Amino acid sequence: MLDKLKKRRTQYALGKNLPISETQVDALIREAIRLSPSSFNSQSSRAVILFGRESDKFWSIAKEALQAIVPAADFAATAKKIDGFASGAGTVLFYEDQEPVKALQANFPLYAHNFPIWSEHSTGMAQLAVWTALADVGIGASLQHYHPLVDAEVAKTWNIPASWKLTAQMPFGSNEAPFGEKTFIDDEVRFRTHR
Repeated sequence: MLDKLKKRRTQYALGKNLPISETQVDALIREAIRLSPSSFNSQSSRAVILFGRESDKFWSIAKEALQAIVPAADFAATAKKIDGFASGAGTVLFYEDQEPVKALQANFPLYAHNFPIWSEHSTGMAQLAVWTALADVGIGASLQHYHPLVDAEVAKTWNIPASWKLTAQMPFGSNEAPFGEKTFIDDEVRFRTHR
């Protein structure tokens, strides 16, 4: 498992040449999310998997939304960044369905305040699972957060249920540049072990 996690790196230089078929990528993403843990086995994680023009459409929505708020003098850099995400083969939109979260709050009132937090844990684990699974087959990706700016238009475009809450976007594609060196903070800062 650790060797797979070591492959998971942020990749901004994406291309459209996937090493496996779109059908296989779709199945991989679905299985990674299906196997991800969730509190009380709520299985609240959802995903919209976009390929090709549909993925391009998402990044066009993001670019248009950003153009409305980013100063004109700064927009060229923003547009270049968005175009980089759009240069990939696809995008995963990660959601958490609030219906099972609310059901758990009603059924277990003592823990009601925790279920939205645990839902965020679930989406984080689903994102890591998908990212790691993609990396393991040689597909690059990064994790982005352009919500809630894009929420309404995305919901309208892909008929997203009202109970689904957008949590992250993952553009993916072929690795078009090598990864830089990954550095780590000192273990003494990060960990404590008691025996």
